[in-house]
Amino acid sequence: MTSLQPPIAATVPTERRHHGDVVVDPYEWLRDKSDPKVIAYLEAENAYTDAQTAHLQPLRDAVFEEIKSRTKETDLSVPTRRGGWWYYGRTAEGRSYGVQCRCPVAAPDDWNPPVLEVGVDIPGEEVVLDSNVLAEGHDFFSLGAFALTRDGSLLAYSEDTTGDERYTLRIKDLRTGDLLPDVIEGAAPGATWSGDREFLFYQTVDESWRPDRVWRHRVGTPTSEDVVVFHEPDEAFWVSFGATRSEKYLLISVGSKITTEMHYLEADDPSGEFRVILPRRTGVEYHVEHAVVAGEDRFLILHNDEVDGAKADNFVLVDAPVSDPTSTTMLVPHRDDVRLEDVDAFAEHLVLSYRRGAVPRMALWPLGPDGYGEPAELEFDEELFSVGLGANPEWSAPLLRFGYTSFITPSQVYDLNPATGERILRKSQPVLGDFDPTRYTQKREWATAADGTRIPLSVIARRDVTGPAPTLLYGYGSYEASMDPGFSVSRLSLLDRGIVFVIAHVRGGGEMGRRWYDDGKMLRKKNTFTDFVSAAHHLIDTGVTTPTQLVADGGSAGGLLMGAVANMAPELFAGILANVPFVDPLTSILDPSLPLTVIEWDEWGDPLHDAEVYHYMKSYSPYENVEAKDYPAILAVTSLNDTRVLYVEPAKWVAALRAKNTGGEPILLKTEMNAGHGGVSGRYEQWREVAFEYAWVISRTGAEQVAERVLDESN
Repeated sequence: MTSLQPPIAATVPTERRHHGDVVVDPYEWLRDKSDPKVIAYLEAENAYTDAQTAHLQPLRDAVFEEIKSRTKETDLSVPTRRGGWWYYGRTAEGRSYGVQCRCPVAAPDDWNPPVLEVGVDIPGEEVVLDSNVLAEGHDFFSLGAFALTRDGSLLAYSEDTTGDERYTLRIKDLRTGDLLPDVIEGAAPGATWSGDREFLFYQTVDESWRPDRVWRHRVGTPTSEDVVVFHEPDEAFWVSFGATRSEKYLLISVGSKITTEMHYLEADDPSGEFRVILPRRTGVEYHVEHAVVAGEDRFLILHNDEVDGAKADNFVLVDAPVSDPTSTTMLVPHRDDVRLEDVDAFAEHLVLSYRRGAVPRMALWPLGPDGYGEPAELEFDEELFSVGLGANPEWSAPLLRFGYTSFITPSQVYDLNPATGERILRKSQPVLGDFDPTRYTQKREWATAADGTRIPLSVIARRDVTGPAPTLLYGYGSYEASMDPGFSVSRLSLLDRGIVFVIAHVRGGGEMGRRWYDDGKMLRKKNTFTDFVSAAHHLIDTGVTTPTQLVADGGSAGGLLMGAVANMAPELFAGILANVPFVDPLTSILDPSLPLTVIEWDEWGDPLHDAEVYHYMKSYSPYENVEAKDYPAILAVTSLNDTRVLYVEPAKWVAALRAKNTGGEPILLKTEMNAGHGGVSGRYEQWREVAFEYAWVISRTGAEQVAERVLDESN
């Protein structure tokens, strides 16, 4: 076999029996990555992909150089105050990772961050952590925890050097620069300090990669003496740990996809007993923040429990005294058109985060001596935008940091003076070269689904592009995740070649509220797929594009979407790009020993014990429904060490597609052999990966044919 010939996976029948249904899986043998034959097959697939895309190397190089040339490689972030220090990040040309630094605050009442300039010395600067040093000698590096004590004397950080999301936690003394002997292996990514800095709380995961335990470590003692302060045995629940923004209380959050229970403890009493805020009740989710209102400690509770006999699907906000969290008072009632998402508390105000009309929004809510004032929404000029809190570690800061962006506006960092309403622009993401935001447009369109539901689309393009044009249609549609407006330097390489970029905000996401999510999960999951197909039809029917110019794109659960639409409507697409695609969901969700399976039953259903769920999932599972037909060109990208979507899913899917595809378009699999769910690490390697995928997209949409004309007209 030469690299120009597609690998043909061996077939080894493996039988699966559930609910009276017998399935013979010919490619399940690919699951064993310790088998040299499996590695050899993946490497053969990589060689074939390399050969099939070799002609795109000049285009890949061009896209990479475009991303690099538009990025200010040596830069500094806006400093954020914590205690007596300003903390900020540095990036440097030629360095793959950032460097975390700090410099001293000039005076206690100094809240205006210093203006930092590249090449200008910063008085008193200290390097807190240099990820480039930590990454040396490793093909992969990911920073997990980055937790500072209140006084800034100690830093707890963790690192993953394989991509399997098992972190090594260490403690650095920032006064001396030395590492303490405390080393904790196999931790989950986060860490939280007690108020007295004597204890560090961290988590570990079970055999299924589920965070299930919270540990208390006394600094300077052997890890064998660490104490388990909480353990959740129920495999459907995920444990997280943190602190309130005030840092007065430590919080344990125990949550499934549909149920929450939280526990609290005063941070200055780290050896005390955690207490339950509200006991878990199936189907009730809640989130807690601490506020001081009219001098009293209160818990702000965002929940979706019943109110006046009706389920508060989009959540309500109540408050209660810390001494009695069950004695609640309504603050923000339920609305069908507004999804409450978060509340953050500061000494003199609250910040509400919510979405309306598929756009994230934020309101400032003052606190006075008598209690709550009137909330006021922050308003902006653009139709599509994203706004959210920035780094605000100080509870009593007189300024509020927030971030703003849109599809055509680079990210901006503002400080807001709540007392005056003044907005101070601290930094706008630099885009080098001849970037001009007025060359681009963003707008909202609506596709109509088969059941009459209106599906919001975000459409981004160069202003001078007219249809039908090369188009990339992106979708996700799971876990109530919202694909919100955001600027991308790399996306310019598509837009400037005349490609229209479209996001289909399909059901299963969170853009239109909780019911939007509920209508795209469990036994209504197929709405996610049919919505995406309706979005494609809308773009074709309205003259935006044609099937020969349209490429679909999605990753992880969005990769499931890609696999489903490949089976449902292959004729609509010239290509499908699937990143770490969840394309064998039934096999995975049937096996509770696999990472994260049990907790996923509240998202997809439990096919192991429910025959209806089993047959419903089997009817849409991409791998189960590959059949003899003409498929479009497909590029699947995965990672060998991914613990969330195992590499075996796209490997099996590609093998099945290649065996049954009656068309002549290539089916490609690219496996990163040293990466996890997020792909390769380091910004340069990430840019190269983006360039690889974008070159394939550009080629499949036919944009290469119009790129020269569009680029010439821009000069």
